[in-house]
Amino acid sequence: MGLIRSDDIQYKLEEINSTIGKKYRLEHPKKERDWRTYEQEFSRRIKMAMKDLDPLVNEAVSIMRIIHGPGHPHSLTIDQRVKLLLIKQLVGESNRMFANMLDIFSMISGIDVSYKTIERLYSDDEVITAIHNLHVLMLKKKGVKNSDATGDGTGYGLTVKKNYESYAQKLKELAKENPGKRDEKKDGTKKAKEHKKRLFAYSFTIMDLETRLYIAFGSSMKSERDAYDRAMDLLSSIGVEMDTIRLDRYYSSPSYMDRLGNTKVFVIPKKNATLNGSQKWKDTMKDFVENTMQYLEQYHQRSNSESGFAADKKMLGWNISQRREDRIDSALFCTGAWHNLFNMGRS
Repeated sequence: MGLIRSDDIQYKLEEINSTIGKKYRLEHPKKERDWRTYEQEFSRRIKMAMKDLDPLVNEAVSIMRIIHGPGHPHSLTIDQRVKLLLIKQLVGESNRMFANMLDIFSMISGIDVSYKTIERLYSDDEVITAIHNLHVLMLKKKGVKNSDATGDGTGYGLTVKKNYESYAQKLKELAKENPGKRDEKKDGTKKAKEHKKRLFAYSFTIMDLETRLYIAFGSSMKSERDAYDRAMDLLSSIGVEMDTIRLDRYYSSPSYMDRLGNTKVFVIPKKNATLNGSQKWKDTMKDFVENTMQYLEQYHQRSNSESGFAADKKMLGWNISQRREDRIDSALFCTGAWHNLFNMGRS
C-alpha cells in the first residue's frame, strides 16, 4: 500500500469496530489470573519493599545537602520524616488516628509527634525533595534509561464519594465531542468546573512496560491534561528517554504527538481524524492503516496502566484525605513511590 488518504483512517476505524476488532479479540484472549501464584508473588514483593525501604530512603537522603537557617531544628531527622510520611500514606488512616497509633510505635522508635506534625510533612520541602530523590534512585537501580512506556490518567476522590471511573469516562467522551470545553458546564458557567475540583484529584502516570515502574507522574486539581503536562515536566527533568509510548485517544492529535519529539506514539485516532499535520502524524496514521494488527498489539499494552492503577488503589485506597492542593500533590507522589517500591522486586 502506498499513499493513504484521510478516508482510509475512517474506514480502518470502522473495521476495528467490526471485523478487525473481533479478530484481534479472538487472537488475544484475556489471560486468566492464577490467584494462588499472584498472591504468593504479591506477598514476596511486599516483603522485599519493606526490606528495601530503609536503605533506599537513607541513600536518597544522603545525597542531600541542607543548610538550616535560624530557628529550632526539626525534632525528627529527614529520613525519619520521609519514612513516617510514606508509612502514613500506606496505612491510610487519618492524621489524627495515625498520630495516636504512633503511641504504640514510639515504644520502639522513640518517635512522639502530633497529628499536625504528620499533616505538615505533606508540605515539608525537604521531605518532598527526598522522595523525589527516592524516585530517581529506584529508576537508576532498575537500569531504566530508555523506556517503552504507556501513559494513562485516573482520579482520586476527595470530599465526595463518587465512582470516578464512570464520571471520568463521561468527561473524556464530552472532551472528544467538544475539544477545549472539558471543564465547562453546558450553559457555559464555571460552576461545574468548581464542583469537579471538590470531587476529584486527577493523576497521570507514565509506566515503563519492562519493569512496570512509573517513570513519571503528575497530579492536578484542574484536569487530566494538566496532570499529563506535569508528568511530562517530571520526565524531562530526570533524564529518562521514551522510545515509545501508548496513549489514550484523547491525546491523538498532531500537537500532542509533535511535543514528544522522537518518541514513537501509538494512539487510536479520533473519528474525525485526518492526515492534516506533521510528517510524524502522517507516518503514524500510515502505520495504523497499513499494519493494523501489529499496531493494535502495541497500543493495547496500555492495559498495564489500568492494572497499575487497580493495584495502587487496592493497596492505598481510592481517596485522598488532604485538602490543600500542594499536600494532595505530595500524597499522590507518595502513591507513585509506593507503586515503584512494590515493583522493585518484580522478577
